[in-house]
Amino acid sequence: MWTKENLQDLIRDKLGDYLFIVVSNREPYEHVFHRGKIVCRRSAGGLVTALDPVMQACHGLWIAAASADADHKVTDASGKVMVPEENPSYTLKRIWLTKEEEEQYYYGFSNEALWPLCHMVFQRPEFRQEDWDCYAQVNRKFANAILEEIGDRKAFIWIQDYHLCLLPKYLKEMAPNQLILAQFWHIPWPNYEAFRICPQRREILDGLLANDLLGFHIRYHCHNFLDVIDRELESKIDREKFSVTRAEHETLIRPYPISIDFQGIDQDVNSPPVVNAHKNLIDEFDLAGKKVILGIDRMDYTKGIPERILAIDQMLEQHPELKEKVVFLQKGVLSRLHLAQYKDLNDRVQASVEQVNWKHSTTKWKPIILVKRHMTQEEIIALYRLCDVCVVSSLHDGMNLVAKEFIASRHDEDGCLVLSHFTGSARELPDAVLINPYDRVEFGNGIYKALTMNDAERKKRMVKMRAAISSNNIFRWAAKVISELLKFEFKEQVVAL
Repeated sequence: MWTKENLQDLIRDKLGDYLFIVVSNREPYEHVFHRGKIVCRRSAGGLVTALDPVMQACHGLWIAAASADADHKVTDASGKVMVPEENPSYTLKRIWLTKEEEEQYYYGFSNEALWPLCHMVFQRPEFRQEDWDCYAQVNRKFANAILEEIGDRKAFIWIQDYHLCLLPKYLKEMAPNQLILAQFWHIPWPNYEAFRICPQRREILDGLLANDLLGFHIRYHCHNFLDVIDRELESKIDREKFSVTRAEHETLIRPYPISIDFQGIDQDVNSPPVVNAHKNLIDEFDLAGKKVILGIDRMDYTKGIPERILAIDQMLEQHPELKEKVVFLQKGVLSRLHLAQYKDLNDRVQASVEQVNWKHSTTKWKPIILVKRHMTQEEIIALYRLCDVCVVSSLHDGMNLVAKEFIASRHDEDGCLVLSHFTGSARELPDAVLINPYDRVEFGNGIYKALTMNDAERKKRMVKMRAAISSNNIFRWAAKVISELLKFEFKEQVVAL
């Protein structure tokens, strides 16, 4: 089993004097003003959940865009700060974006064009030339910041996600002989019929093929990518080796199902902060004596939150005996409210919650609790620990780490996971109650099945899922990627996994 210590040994023994740099749009920690003080808190999202433990083990450099109101107050002249605050383990270098860059690069091309292009949820992408121009400009800004840190040294650069498609090409143009580049695509890769509508599709593909290694969650996304390359670009595709050669540069294409720090979460479950949060949350939301159904998501149209509310409604219609006995608690982190479709989603979810609560509530009970406030990591683990059923109902998702965090939190080998077929996680976790979130009846029945499953069956399923996640943890995932990178420079020192 891979552990933090194993990963540290791999990096120390094999990377030598090479710099190890992670690059992403989202920063792992943000500094905010709270009641007159500056507070450091971990950012939300699967990317940070996965990579923060890796970086704490690696002691490397993470370069990301600043996002919070107090970020500039704690960095040095070069934009750097050590994180996390309670146990400084690695360096975070922040890049400062203008409001125009944030509007056009982040909200514009990244999230109104690429995000809906890659998620099959019937949201039309919006392509604007000015957004693309700014997207390219910000990618160059990241490239310049990376090269400032590298100087004359050699480095392994690990690029994250769809915000930085052009960054590999810019880096290879600026420093062709001192960088080994990998990129991990955290969202689905679409089929050719969907991708071909993108006006800048060839520029995006050329940018990604400047990587030495390009990773996706599952093999299906790798096949989609190779099919797009085959139809769009002159190149040599080796389908047995899973590689693409273009302009004499070879890029390896690999599936790497991302995971979590299973052991870390498992150890935190019974820590005093989590135990205290567990008690406080039961009191805050009046959960004592009730079965709790839990949803934890960023408020995004890909997560299937409205469909989840309809499923709760369906279940209560079919099983009125559950009234006053169950509560559905939905934790929804507000996201991208600058964009109309996200504001509309937030309004729609709020209205649906009010409608279902009005329909089913009694004088002393309402079925749905919608929580929008920030919660600490200890509170999130406590919610996983206290719920009876965790629901992950994404309409389309690259992986979804909420499902895996929930499993890691169930040290008691209890609880049941209701999981959408349309997540990458469903391929690893067949012992979840699998549902189609578009089918309201099947979804409602799935939640009811999870609520009423007998103790022996629940435990059998949870034990098998915990074994799968424990083995395929985040350190094994990172070691696979790093070991593949090492082959480019140290072909005689291939690391066995």
